[in-house]
Amino acid sequence: MSDSYSIEMEILGLSNTPGSSGAYALILTEKGGTRRLPIIIGAFEAQAIALELENIKPPRPMTHDLIKHILLSFESYVDSVHIHELSEGTFFARIRFERNGDMVEIDSRPSDAIAVAIRFNASIFVSEEILQEAGIETDHENDEGKVLAEKVDEAAKESVQESTKNPLDVLNKELQTAIDTENYEKAARIRDQIQKLKG
Repeated sequence: MSDSYSIEMEILGLSNTPGSSGAYALILTEKGGTRRLPIIIGAFEAQAIALELENIKPPRPMTHDLIKHILLSFESYVDSVHIHELSEGTFFARIRFERNGDMVEIDSRPSDAIAVAIRFNASIFVSEEILQEAGIETDHENDEGKVLAEKVDEAAKESVQESTKNPLDVLNKELQTAIDTENYEKAARIRDQIQKLKG
């Protein structure tokens, strides 16, 4: 089930992003079309997506595997994810899942939404407005790699510029990454730095 303004996408691949330490570009491609959409995501989410794409099962369930198991235990499943908004360089998404015969939507980061979606073989949709604003046309196969590389580099630089506007923003992002990767010792150090800045 998709909204009338949404375009179905597929995962083309993941790429390191030059100039953005620890970040990756998730490249979505228009199903049956020529448009591509790069989204800058964190290393933890990139790993979660890559492991599932390669059908590699870690010894312990990752966060997105846990979400899948919880939903299945309640006899629910993810129907689709929708990347519906782009504001100041940040993408916003919703996960749409079935519960007791009804479709329910919850807000999510696109990286998490996609990491969950691929575990259910669910469809990925992007709004037409976002594709017009941030997507790229790849009419010529020979130019595709170059165009994508330039777009990914540009998106990565924008991501870095946004994160370095305020030291607190940088530390908060690092704190979230530390928590996501269960590096609690590092998270405690970053939390102390945040408290000093705020104090």
